[in-house]
Amino acid sequence: MSKRVLNISYDESLLQTRQWILEQAGYEVKSALGFMEAEAECRNGRFDLVIVGHSLPRRDKIALTEATRSGCRAKVLSLRKQGQEPIPEADYASDSIDPDGLLEAVRNALGTPE
Repeated sequence: MSKRVLNISYDESLLQTRQWILEQAGYEVKSALGFMEAEAECRNGRFDLVIVGHSLPRRDKIALTEATRSGCRAKVLSLRKQGQEPIPEADYASDSIDPDGLLEAVRNALGTPE
């Protein structure tokens, strides 16, 4: 059974690109554009991992991480811009912008081998 990932961003092109990369790697992905969609998806689905994209402002990342903690009960991977401080509320953080780095961060967060 494939791992279910909730992919969150404020940038639609980043959201779609990340979804495509994750689906090609065999993950089942549901994407949410913004806070409201993310909360709704979290209430309606069970996920193994929530990815909070680097396009979200820090305060929104923190709020989304807290909201998904109670709703999804999934691990949270926060993607961040180079040099940006990680948010302590997330379980994992990555500043990699390339597809291989993203997949490595996802595998690490899920505890799955390559």
